[in-house]
Amino acid sequence: MPATRCPVRSAARCGLPVAVRRLVPAAARRLTAGGVDRGANPVELAVAMPAILLLLFASIQTAAWFVARSTALNAAQSGVNAQRLHQAPAGAGEARAVRFLRASGGWLVGWEDPAPSCLTAATEVTCTVRGRSLSVVPGVSFPVRQTAHGTVERWTTP
Repeated sequence: MPATRCPVRSAARCGLPVAVRRLVPAAARRLTAGGVDRGANPVELAVAMPAILLLLFASIQTAAWFVARSTALNAAQSGVNAQRLHQAPAGAGEARAVRFLRASGGWLVGWEDPAPSCLTAATEVTCTVRGRSLSVVPGVSFPVRQTAHGTVERWTTP
């Protein structure tokens, strides 16, 4: 007796177990009716991916800008701390800020032009550091400028 295939609609007549008789029609329905949404996930991903990438690059750029600001502020504070000492030589603040920026890595770019500047008055020191943050997008510049202030150490009478 040759082996014959049992059609899906007549599975009950082929002597198949009850579990298989229930699975065969369900599988057939799923294979034939489920084709309406086929390929929807790649299309949804293609629509959402530019927005996801934009948010990713924006968050990375924001983090790089904050690190560059922090680097500039720390360099300015370091310059103020060097320049405010009692009888500090002229240019000590700028030299300390430059030394800090060289050691801090490349988060702040373009700080060499203009170089960090420190202004010393009779009672106060102000140091300013300018530059740009690293950019994720080529050709786009994000300027950074940070200033620190401090009082000059001096002898006073009571």
